[in-house]
Amino acid sequence: MDIKPRPNHKLYIQILRSMTPEQRLLKSFELGEFAKQLFKQGLRKRFPDLSEQEFHQLYLKRLAKCHNRNW
Repeated sequence: MDIKPRPNHKLYIQILRSMTPEQRLLKSFELGEFAKQLFKQGLRKRFPDLSEQEFHQLYLKRLAKCHNRNW
């Protein structure tokens, strides 16, 4: 099995362990918001001609499709 090298993984774990539970929770919210913004930008790039209302409907539809898919 060829595992991708992760040279910064130990540092990442150290940083997570040094954070308080509150800091980790806030970071997870920040990363979640970042992911949503990337998702929106990708959709907007694929569908540049949609009106704001049409785009919002598409966004909600696609988001619902992804929601809890990993559970």
